Amino acid sequence: MPELIREQQVRNDLKILRIEPRHIYGLQALPDVHRDPFDRIMIAQAIVEDLSLVSADLMFERYPVRLLW
Repeated sequence: MPELIREQQVRNDLKILRIEPRHIYGLQALPDVHRDPFDRIMIAQAIVEDLSLVSADLMFERYPVRLLW
């Protein structure tokens, strides 16, 4: 499994984001729409880092984040 992840990182120029304090602070600005903490931190990271988020979760559309899907 680690080889697959590394291969995909290289092939698709993917970055693994660490959870930084600025991401946690970004949670405060999110509306309380989605209750899943993992999803909320991904949304906060995408907003703070100005990244697009890939998800088919329709709840994500209620946040000010760029979505791809």
